[in-house]
Amino acid sequence: MHCKFFRLALALAAFLPLSCLAQATLEGKVALPKAHSAPILTARYEIVSKAGVLATDPPRAVVYLAGDFSKPGALPTKQVAQKDYAFVPPLLAIEVGTKVTFPNHDDTYHNIFSFSPAKRFDLGRYPPGEEPAPFQVFDKPGLVTLRCDIHEHMRGLILVLDTPYFTVTDTEGKYRLTNLPAGHFVLRAWIDSRTTRERPVDLKRGATLHVDLP
Repeated sequence: MHCKFFRLALALAAFLPLSCLAQATLEGKVALPKAHSAPILTARYEIVSKAGVLATDPPRAVVYLAGDFSKPGALPTKQVAQKDYAFVPPLLAIEVGTKVTFPNHDDTYHNIFSFSPAKRFDLGRYPPGEEPAPFQVFDKPGLVTLRCDIHEHMRGLILVLDTPYFTVTDTEGKYRLTNLPAGHFVLRAWIDSRTTRERPVDLKRGATLHVDLP
């Protein structure tokens, strides 16, 4: 009888995705710096630079699991819109190889560009509602700073990661990562363009690990 149940369990496991068989969860809180004061304010928080350090205001962090992961197939398309003369969202975390569209929801032209080493591009001037929306594929890991050639105050950040496991904290620094593989990895928290904290973690199947990054 026990052998029958064992064989049945193995048969069912064969039809389950790997993420379900090796599911683990990480949650905790990242200690965020105090908010900066931005010279130009919009209805949403914007990217600011203090002594050459790029960060969000109010601060947020990108928390991700670093390790040697298999490369996925097709990745979902993401979006950074222009609305109310600001980038929405102002901070986007994506996986290497992701296509990002840049729709214009304002009533004027925009010209989005970046001089960042991880991705240099210039979309040129385009009007509101242009279809299809201009896009870029981000094929290298690193931080990409978005700007508008027409509206100098506009700033946006795209953090391109070589991992499928990541999330953006809330403004209190809280995060939660689910459907993680079991094993030994490094947990990292990107705070700003010069600050990344990390801690080794051992994830166990079906378990939730609480990790704070002070």
